[in-house]
Amino acid sequence: MLRLLIDENVDHRILRGLLRRLPQLDFLVVAQIGMAGSKDVDLLRWAAQEDRTIVTHDRKTMIPDAEQLLAQHQRIAGVILVPNGMAIGKAIADLELSVLAQSQSDMRDTIQYLPL
Repeated sequence: MLRLLIDENVDHRILRGLLRRLPQLDFLVVAQIGMAGSKDVDLLRWAAQEDRTIVTHDRKTMIPDAEQLLAQHQRIAGVILVPNGMAIGKAIADLELSVLAQSQSDMRDTIQYLPL
């Protein structure tokens, strides 16, 4: 099961729905780790050190920053992009599948785009 870092821009209805389905979910929210407002590259580096896949809606900066780190041969723990406007139920179902079907090692150095 994936260990997650939930970006501060993620719709918390998605997180609540995911927790209803997976009460044992191992997750942290960016605010919990004291990094609210931090640059995405700093979140990516923190997540890599802690081996946590980032869940985000941020296509504009998170994805380019992750791609840049990978191009520089730096490791990332993985990013799952949930598009803004994706139906909440579909986002929850796809995230549940991703969390259960993949290991942290599967997600390393990977950017996954929902829907699956």
